[in-house]
Amino acid sequence: MKKHLALLLILFSVVTYAQKLKIVKGDFDFLKGQKEINVEFVYDNMKLLKKNLTNDEYVKEHSAELEEKTKGTGKSWEKNWLTARELIYAPKFLELMNRYFHDDHGIFFNQGLTNATYTLIVDTIWVYPGWDAGVMKQPAKVTTQLKFVETANKNNVLAEVSSENAPGDQWGSSFKNEDRIGEGYAKTGKSFAQLILKKSF
Repeated sequence: MKKHLALLLILFSVVTYAQKLKIVKGDFDFLKGQKEINVEFVYDNMKLLKKNLTNDEYVKEHSAELEEKTKGTGKSWEKNWLTARELIYAPKFLELMNRYFHDDHGIFFNQGLTNATYTLIVDTIWVYPGWDAGVMKQPAKVTTQLKFVETANKNNVLAEVSSENAPGDQWGSSFKNEDRIGEGYAKTGKSFAQLILKKSF
């Protein structure tokens, strides 16, 4: 009975915070015929938790909580939190974008492709890390603004999509916030790629 109740609570949380994608501006026809797209990840506007903490506020608060439990773990977590952007979040997003576009359509998405005609800006707006207590858990949620711009003139926005509450979860248990958040970026990449293919390919 307890297991069934836990399952229902997990399913309810996923339904309640289902991802919402909305095209704010433009279309994706300009992608046809492109071989590569530059990608930039921006975290300057990111807020965290329901309290809408800034990154610095969140790091200070969470690090202090960890230090109170076990000396040294807070400082160690701070390093992992910052490096996760390059080691987990960006790779997860790019992996899913390329899974849908590279093999079938010959378009390669990656960072540092400064000669590409177009750039995709992944601007992280809000993150909820979620939690995992073994039997019960809450998935992470990632909200982003996704903008295609001209690489040479980033004020020229060709298309913009808002992605709200992309769920981040894994099979089994995942006790690291960064892993759950990474799955949120993977879900963002997958849903965004599917939206583009549906609308323009």
